[in-house]
Amino acid sequence: MGSGESKILVSEVEDGIARITLNRPEKHNALDAEARQGLLDALDRTAHQAKVVVIAGAGRSFSSGMDLSQITEGDVSDQDDLNQSWIAVLDGIRRHPAVFVAAARGYALGGGSTLINVCDLAVVARDTTIGMPELGFGFYPGLAGPAAQLRLSSKRAAWMILTAERIDGEKAVEWGMANLAVDADEVDDEAMKLARSVARFDAAALEWTKKALWHIPTHLTEWRTALEYGSYVNSQIHARTNTHEQALKYFADGRPNPGQGPSQ
Repeated sequence: MGSGESKILVSEVEDGIARITLNRPEKHNALDAEARQGLLDALDRTAHQAKVVVIAGAGRSFSSGMDLSQITEGDVSDQDDLNQSWIAVLDGIRRHPAVFVAAARGYALGGGSTLINVCDLAVVARDTTIGMPELGFGFYPGLAGPAAQLRLSSKRAAWMILTAERIDGEKAVEWGMANLAVDADEVDDEAMKLARSVARFDAAALEWTKKALWHIPTHLTEWRTALEYGSYVNSQIHARTNTHEQALKYFADGRPNPGQGPSQ
């Protein structure tokens, strides 16, 4: 576990589950260069060590996005470097073998909303404030915008981008940006409950299922090709683990597997 001064904290909560905490509560967990590098290090540290990673913010907010003071105190050309490091973080989450669960309350603005969108699952507070203020600064939200456009319907993404108005957690669930909206003091518990539910499953099966969730329909939209990719994913899982053999034996013996309902 990192020191109290670390901008990113990593802890193992229990078997198969790790927690990454954005630790700049005084800045609403805005991500400066050091924090972004800390996130990349955290991704390396948890790869192939955790089956599920819960990502949360310290204090009252999830994340207010990238720390714009790095631009205002420097040169606008620095934005290119800032964007590239942030892209590396987001792509690192997408390609990470673990399933990511966002646990968001308070502000989730700009890059904070992007973090919710790049996570595989999300639990948010009902009163979470989610939005993209970039247009008010004279910017298209270069990272938060594409993330929303890939995750939401076109009209909903356009509304968030073009109005810069914010949505709450219940609206995020309604729009498909989050899975569950709860009271703010229940976010951590519900995120852990969800993480434990997912962590019951085999690590290789989760890793390749996550690949499939990203690959279809992002890259594959044709029906037959997508079905063939599903078969390919199973072949890759079965080449890496024999969990399916044991599971089928359990089923034959009348013993339930994780996620399986009672026998009929």
